Amino acid sequence: MNNHPFPILMAEDSEDDIIATKRAWKKNNINNPLYIVKDGEECLDYLFRKNQYSDPEKSPRPGILLLDINMPKLDGHGVLKAVRENESTKNLPVIMLTTSKGEEDKIKGYNKNVNAYIIKPVGFDNFSEAIKRIELFWQLVELPPK
Repeated sequence: MNNHPFPILMAEDSEDDIIATKRAWKKNNINNPLYIVKDGEECLDYLFRKNQYSDPEKSPRPGILLLDINMPKLDGHGVLKAVRENESTKNLPVIMLTTSKGEEDKIKGYNKNVNAYIIKPVGFDNFSEAIKRIELFWQLVELPPK
């Protein structure tokens, strides 16, 4: 992704999806470091460097946020709203990577300026291919300055 591998933050509560993502990362030789948080509040703590994420060395600014919708404490829509309302994160590219096929979720995401809405494919090979395509797309895109 671009010339220098930038960190990618993934907000995901499903341990199976976390394992599949790590496997897909390895299978596709993605060099970008992957940081994972397991709920919406932890995601905002990471992004806004609060609590356990106050040290910038342990929580580098991500170049992209992969965001699940259905998470505990604060769902993906709540996270997206907070990200877009904050001056330091409002331009952060956000991809909703979710199992939700609900039209309402998709519309709600795009109304809050999500950059992409991707339904997680079923099966590891399909999921891995989706991760590969996301990575290929972001190699071509110029990201906003941090």
